[in-house]
Amino acid sequence: MVFTSFAFLFLFLPVSLAGYFAVGVRGRNLWLLLCSLVFYGWERPYWVLIMLASTLLDFGVALAMGAREQNRPRRRLWLLVSLVGNLGLLAWFKYANFFVHTAEAWSGTTFAWSDVLLPVGISFYTFQSMSYTIDVYRGEVAPTRSLLDFACYVSMFPQLVAGPIVRYRDVAQQLVRREVSTTLFGAGVLAFAIGFAKKVLVADTLAPIAGAGFALPAPGLWQAWTALLAYSGQIYFDFSGYSDMAIGLGLTLGFRFPRNFDSPYQSQSITEAWRRWHISLSTWLRDYLYIPLGGNRRGGLRTYGNLLATMLLGGLWHGANWPFVCWGAYQGLWLCIERLRGQQALHAALPRPLRVGLTFLIFSFGWSMFVARDFGHLWQLWRGLFGAAGLGTWLAVDGSTLGTALPVAGALAIAFLLPNSAYWLRHLRPWSVALFALLFVVALMRSLAVTHLPFLYFQF
Repeated sequence: MVFTSFAFLFLFLPVSLAGYFAVGVRGRNLWLLLCSLVFYGWERPYWVLIMLASTLLDFGVALAMGAREQNRPRRRLWLLVSLVGNLGLLAWFKYANFFVHTAEAWSGTTFAWSDVLLPVGISFYTFQSMSYTIDVYRGEVAPTRSLLDFACYVSMFPQLVAGPIVRYRDVAQQLVRREVSTTLFGAGVLAFAIGFAKKVLVADTLAPIAGAGFALPAPGLWQAWTALLAYSGQIYFDFSGYSDMAIGLGLTLGFRFPRNFDSPYQSQSITEAWRRWHISLSTWLRDYLYIPLGGNRRGGLRTYGNLLATMLLGGLWHGANWPFVCWGAYQGLWLCIERLRGQQALHAALPRPLRVGLTFLIFSFGWSMFVARDFGHLWQLWRGLFGAAGLGTWLAVDGSTLGTALPVAGALAIAFLLPNSAYWLRHLRPWSVALFALLFVVALMRSLAVTHLPFLYFQF
C-alpha cells in the first residue's frame, strides 16, 4: 500500500487512527500490529509470513543470548544465527536473481530459473531487526520479553517499507509508554502534509522528465543532463517526502522517529552530504559495518579499505545489479579522497556557492549509476553527459521545453535555498501552516487526476 493511494488516505488511515484512539492505551500496540500486518500484506498477504519469520527469529535469538554477563561464545553463536538468518532471507529474495543472471552472462548458458519476487521493504525491516540483536549482543539494550512490543516495532506501518531505519533502543520506552497529544498529532499531520506535497507536486512532476531522458537510446548533452538533474530532484523529494510522511504518521501515534534528511544538496563536501542524506542508513552502515570492520583505528590503508567496503556494500544494499556496485565504489572513492585531505573537498578553497554547486554535481553524477539498468545503458548515459553523442536537442515532455525546464529549476531551487521540513516544523507560523495546508489540498486534487506513482525506495 502506498501513502498517496486512495485506499490508504480514505480507508486504511482513518480506520487505523480511529481504532488506535478507541481501543485505549493497553490495546494500542496490538491494534497497531494488526493494522501494520494488513498494510504490509494488502497486495501480497504471504509477504507477512516472511516478515514474521524474521521477527520471531530475532526475538528468540535475543532471549537466548540473555544478559551481557552470560557465556560469551554462546551469545556469539546466537548472534551468528540472527545474522545468517536475516542475511539469508535478504540474499535469497534480493540477490538470487542477480547471481543467477550474472552466472548466465558469464557462462553463456540460460538456466531454468523463475525470477524471485522481491518483498517490499525487506531491506529495511531486516536491518532494523538485525540492529536489535546486535545491540543486545553488545549489551546496549536489554532483550525484551514482550513479543507484542517487538513485533510492533519491526512491523510498524509508517516506516516499514522505506524507512527511516529505526533502532529498537530509540523507541523501546515509547513502545511501553508514549505521549499522545493534540499538539503532537497536529505536528504529525503537518509533517505528513509537507511530505505528501513533496511527493505529488515535485517528485511526481519530475518523474516523467527523468524517465523520458533516460529512455533515449543515445541522449545528447542537454537531454542527458536535464534527465540527470530531474532525477536528482525526483529521488530527493520522493524519498525525503516519504520520510516526512513516515515521521508525521509516527507523531500522530505518539512515536518520535529519527530524522532522515538534513538538506543534503546544501552540503559543501561529499563527506558532509553523506551525513545529511538518508541519515538512518548512513549511521547504520557506520555503526554496524564500518566500525566493526575497524573504522579508522587500524591505520590509514585499512581505513580507506573499510570506507570502500562499506560503500560497496551500501551500493549493493540499494540494488542487485553491477551499476549499483559501481555507485557504491564511486561514493566510497570520494569519501577516501576527502579523508586524505582531512575530510575537506578538493574544491574547499572555492567560495561557498561554488563548493555547494560542485558537491551537488559530483553527488548527482552518481545517480547515473543508480538509475542505469546495466553497463550498456550506463555507457550511453555517460556518453550523453560528457557530450560524446553531441549536444542533442532540449528535452521536451508533452512537446514543451519550458514545461521541462521550470519544474527542474524550481525543484533544485527549493533544495538549494529553502530550509528543510524539520526547520518549518520547529518554526511554525500561521501563514506557513496555511501554506502547507493549501499545498496538501492541491497535491490531493492532483493525485485525483493522475495515476499515483510508487516511491522510488520501494524497489530497494
